[in-house]
Amino acid sequence: MYLDHAATTPMRPEVVAAMEPFSSDVFGNSSGIHAVSRKAKNALEEARERAAAVIGARPLEIVFTSGGTESDNLALKGAVFNPTPRRGVVTAATEHEAILETADFLKRIGMPVTIAAVDGEGRVPPGEVAAAVSGDTAVVSVMLVNNETGTVQPVAEIARAVKEADPEVLVHSDAVQGFNSMEIDVDELGVDLLSLSGHKFGGPKGCGLLYVREGTSLEPVQHGGGQELGRRSGTHDVAAAVGLATAMELAAAERGRFREEIAAVRDAFRSLIRENFEDAVPNTPAAGSSPHHLNIRFPGVSNQILLMRLDQAGISASAGSACQSGAATVSHVLEAMGLSPDEARECVRFTFGWTSSGDEAEVAAKTVVDLAGELR
Repeated sequence: MYLDHAATTPMRPEVVAAMEPFSSDVFGNSSGIHAVSRKAKNALEEARERAAAVIGARPLEIVFTSGGTESDNLALKGAVFNPTPRRGVVTAATEHEAILETADFLKRIGMPVTIAAVDGEGRVPPGEVAAAVSGDTAVVSVMLVNNETGTVQPVAEIARAVKEADPEVLVHSDAVQGFNSMEIDVDELGVDLLSLSGHKFGGPKGCGLLYVREGTSLEPVQHGGGQELGRRSGTHDVAAAVGLATAMELAAAERGRFREEIAAVRDAFRSLIRENFEDAVPNTPAAGSSPHHLNIRFPGVSNQILLMRLDQAGISASAGSACQSGAATVSHVLEAMGLSPDEARECVRFTFGWTSSGDEAEVAAKTVVDLAGELR
């Protein structure tokens, strides 16, 4: 049973089918000028239009990337290295490593970086973010849905507060984990930059996009042939772009069902665990969280040993971000929320997706309870 959809999701069959022609017949380089290249170029630009329509953007505001990590890097570094006097970054303590490690790199080369604290549910108040903005701030970055706990951040409120404090500051949101379940309209969110990654909602790995609001100037971090209007050089993976657009359309069309059905699966799973392992402590907020995340602590149980036993039983879960898999450090997200390192080492993340079913979740919950009880 696969309960690690926040790490990656299975590709949807429709996505596989949409991508197939670009692995064989339509093989041209989309930057060329002859007929073979034009077929690829037309498919690429159609994918750009489709992706833009899903998030309420214009086609030229879409920059295709290799995924969320590259998009996050381009958003922060592109804003800071842009030829303006502004060099500062403001972000939150529970951001994905792609943001925090980029911010740390910028700090190490002399750029001012402010990391805002979060409350016990992992949420950062808009007023605190706005208060951290100074005349040197180039970009504020706050993720839409936390990848470890599912906590939803008030991005629209944060964007309004930041723009009221200083309209020149760019606002970025890593929306990678929120796309499955939340209506995403870039104008309603009020963001200048937004990151998405295809494999989090049934698309292929290694593809994503950065939305860049019209008029926003970014310094590229990848130089070369000048593709993507000079914002991201490199030969396009047309198949991936087509797969990304297809997955976006499918996920957007199914959001209502996803919120209702997957939330019911997740909630039933959580109830079974809490009924049968009474001192289990959810870290995912009861309100204001995604419908598909459940981060939960099993006091007295090592998460690494529990995960190993679950894997042996055929159940896939994780201790947190897939990007930290195997790392010796504990979750920075849980520590920022107030958990001690020992408590964080007792926490497991279960995440559900478009293939999850209630029957599987019931079997998995019983297995989790049995194994956690044995280990304690």
